[in-house]
Amino acid sequence: MEQRVMGRLGRQVGVVGLGAWQLGADWGEVSEADALDTLHAAVDAGVTFIDTADVYGDGRSEKIIRRLIEERPGLTVATKMGRRVPQTPEAYTLGNFRAWTDRSRANLGVDRLDLVQLHCPPTSVFSDDEVFDALDTLVAEGRIAAYGVSVETCAEALTAIARPGVASVQIILNAFRLKPLDEVLPAAEKAGVGIIARVPLASGLLSGRYGPQTVFEEDDHRNFNRRGESFDVGETFSGVEYGVGLQAVDSLRALVPDGMTMAQFALRWILDQPGVSVVIPGARNPEQARANVAADCFPALPEAVHAAVRAVYDELIRPQVHHRW
Repeated sequence: MEQRVMGRLGRQVGVVGLGAWQLGADWGEVSEADALDTLHAAVDAGVTFIDTADVYGDGRSEKIIRRLIEERPGLTVATKMGRRVPQTPEAYTLGNFRAWTDRSRANLGVDRLDLVQLHCPPTSVFSDDEVFDALDTLVAEGRIAAYGVSVETCAEALTAIARPGVASVQIILNAFRLKPLDEVLPAAEKAGVGIIARVPLASGLLSGRYGPQTVFEEDDHRNFNRRGESFDVGETFSGVEYGVGLQAVDSLRALVPDGMTMAQFALRWILDQPGVSVVIPGARNPEQARANVAADCFPALPEAVHAAVRAVYDELIRPQVHHRW
């Protein structure tokens, strides 16, 4: 797999990683055995970067990953913190950071966390000097090797990139979210900040596997968060209305080269973007994990295809999302 340097983190990681939200909660039931099989399949296929969070299954995802890294040392594991408490700026204190990272260190079974990201905190947190002083303290104390942020909006990303200690920015980037290409990726590349592309398949819409009659499980956020009932609606189908998303996918199908799945096409599109360090598709089983990694085996898409993707975005998706995130 192609290796890229993760910005100020200074580590080389495979360009296709694994997002472990599915292995914790909110995507329907995934057994621990299936989760471990998926993790092993991903690593066997070349994945070296795994992204999780303390809130995924209230620590379940981190604990499952602990079993993996005990067997497969040398992986880079990023976790996130901050979403287990009410979302007020006052919660983002050094004392809480120490407690949250201590819990994640215990869950993952490590003395020092590779990368800790603020997990889409209130917007004002990104402008709070004391928050970033506290994060610097965690590094100095040896609790974490580096820190980054996970953001909802491009404005939040740009504020974070200006911080000298921020190693990475995790942002929604896919064929339904083109706004980061215009400002965020160039700014991050100039500053030496890594970009972690999340929600790359728009909650599965860009896999091309779903249709108007698809029914999602009751405990799947694609059922219970379509209007942002539980968290930012942009995390579910990238904020695109489901029917419009299906229409856009139908328009994109004609662009997919022979031998490539729709999901691999969507991932390859992201890998082609300058400044992307790693893309983190989720997977619920080994077959999905291996298929995601295979996107790196295909050559870059032609410029004409990239132009066509933007045309679909401009026609169908831009009116729904561009002004919001």
